[in-house]
Amino acid sequence: MEDNIFGFGRPINRLFGRPLTFSESSSSTATPLLDWFETPSSHIIKLNVPGFSKEDIKVQVEDGNLLHIKGQLGKDQESPSAGKDIFYHVLERGVPGSKHFSRQIELPENVKVDQIKAQVENGVLSILLPKDTTTPKPSKVRNINITSKL
Repeated sequence: MEDNIFGFGRPINRLFGRPLTFSESSSSTATPLLDWFETPSSHIIKLNVPGFSKEDIKVQVEDGNLLHIKGQLGKDQESPSAGKDIFYHVLERGVPGSKHFSRQIELPENVKVDQIKAQVENGVLSILLPKDTTTPKPSKVRNINITSKL
């Protein structure tokens, strides 16, 4: 029985005793796993980016509130299994041959965009999004007066 547990278009055989097989025609794009949590003073985003260095990753804020995270491995850093008939017995650290990724996240209104920081360490990209705690949040409810004529 084959199914697509990773969502990458790469079928994986999950029967015990049989190796995991990837076809060569599969896409090399992956979506890194992401955690997003909040403290009283900041939002923190962590992504799994094994094999990517800080030079391979770009973090940008677009349109004022859209965080765009991109990764692109250079040609010399391609997976050693790319283009070969490889059989995996266990695959937990990502999809082989994944050379690029992209994630977009809409930021909350209270993020200090000019103070965002990021770092890569041990295959994890951490992004610190400081909150603006001095400005009160505007109410999400706005009452509209009803009149008999427009």
